[in-house]
Amino acid sequence: MHLLITNDDGIQAQGILTLARVAVKAGHTVMIVAPATQQSATGHRLTINESLMVQTRSIDPDFESFAINGTPVDCVRIGRKLSDRPFDFCLSGINDGLNVGTDLFYSGTAAAAREAAMLYLPSMAISIESHADEDMLVHLAEQALMIMDYIIKRPMPRLTFCNLNAPCLPPGKVKPAKITPISESYWLDEYVERVNPRGQRYFWLENGVLKEEAEAGTDAVMIQQGHLTVSFVGGFVNNNALYYPKLEEILG
Repeated sequence: MHLLITNDDGIQAQGILTLARVAVKAGHTVMIVAPATQQSATGHRLTINESLMVQTRSIDPDFESFAINGTPVDCVRIGRKLSDRPFDFCLSGINDGLNVGTDLFYSGTAAAAREAAMLYLPSMAISIESHADEDMLVHLAEQALMIMDYIIKRPMPRLTFCNLNAPCLPPGKVKPAKITPISESYWLDEYVERVNPRGQRYFWLENGVLKEEAEAGTDAVMIQQGHLTVSFVGGFVNNNALYYPKLEEILG
């Protein structure tokens, strides 16, 4: 298959390079189109008032690589213009850090996969707990390709993408993949108020490490237990009457 690979950590991140090389080794053709700089937590931001510069990067002779001075979403959209043939699948990652629960609302990694799904391109966001080594990245990339092969034969609905996460564990200690619901647990970040030398107040977001307690069986909990987690992140509910049969009666 012809794969578009992007991320939000930037084109020089080790995760995207490992993913691309594993995909090529598996027989796929690859094009990397990724942000020129770190774009974590940019969400689904789309550049509309600035030009998007494209730089060719000589990263690996086995695949083309392009750096875009934009967001992960920009990279997906521009990537389709750069390829001389349609892509079969979009892989976004491997992200340095988990994207479970409400992280999905902020994640540029997830946003790229969502954008691809909006453009009728099946996609997967791939993330791993921080401080993973190369063996862990290779193992996750191999697992992602296996899941991709399964999904491509069983198409997801439009606006739905696959979200794959892995713990930072040696391959032999990672527990089997679990299909999980997405946790609703939210970050318990705080802002620290300070005053600069000119007497002006400002706020600095603390490096949050605490979250609300996650619900049993969700992606956040299963990761903590050492499992790979697979979640399918959906778009809009079109048949609202099916999901909320009493709502019209309540409002009426």
